[in-house]
Amino acid sequence: MADSHVQKHPYHLVDPSPWPVVGAVGAFLATMGTVLFMHDGVVWVMAVGLVLILATMAVWWRDVIREAEHEGHHTQPVQIGLRFGMALFIASEVMFFSAFFWAFFDGALFFGAEEMPGRIEATGGVWPPTGIVPFEAFGLPFLNTLILLLSGVTVTWAHHALLHGDRAGLIQGLACTVALGVLFTGCQVFEYSHAAFGFREGIYPSTFFMATGFHGFHVIIGTCFLTVCLFRAIKGHFRPDQHFGFEAAAWYWHFVDVVWLFLFSVVYIWGS
Repeated sequence: MADSHVQKHPYHLVDPSPWPVVGAVGAFLATMGTVLFMHDGVVWVMAVGLVLILATMAVWWRDVIREAEHEGHHTQPVQIGLRFGMALFIASEVMFFSAFFWAFFDGALFFGAEEMPGRIEATGGVWPPTGIVPFEAFGLPFLNTLILLLSGVTVTWAHHALLHGDRAGLIQGLACTVALGVLFTGCQVFEYSHAAFGFREGIYPSTFFMATGFHGFHVIIGTCFLTVCLFRAIKGHFRPDQHFGFEAAAWYWHFVDVVWLFLFSVVYIWGS
């Protein structure tokens, strides 16, 4: 009878968990609450949803870390599945940003289309639209580009150190990457506070703030992701042969870097 309970495969069959249900409820409340906030100014529904999402993230990922580091469930076949999952998630994020890029391209390429008289009225028949003063690409946006490119170097440094068993280098590289992520966000907040246009002032401002703002949101998420990895590295969680949590964070951060290069090239340089 005892042998019948011995696991004879390398895969991880997870235990029943309440967090998917709690997270789904939180996502529903956050979505509907955001709609209520935009229409009626009701904020508490959205706040409850966000709190549930954050709580779910904390406890669910705590469980995943426990399964990986203390219970040994993340075998090589399990890690392959996790890598495929992260790759598909990043692919879905590419589609997400593609929608914002196309919204910008639609306005920039067809600003004077005769079959869309409303478009001509909105843009004045030129791009950037009449009355819009865009940012100087090689000012603060260029500085932010250098910051993100440097952060890509430091996270690669951390990964290289981890693969060679250099824990001090791993921690230093992660700390530098987190600091650069915070610096990027601070520069973007400063940039937004000095914008010559507001979100509701036409097609250019709305597409500009949606594309760059959601990228900024992803930078904040990536910074939080890497901060968790930094604390885990300090605790000695990662090993050269088992460090998918860090690897996933590094993939995500490189994705954020690449998206910004497209944003800088398309929105700040070509589109302005």
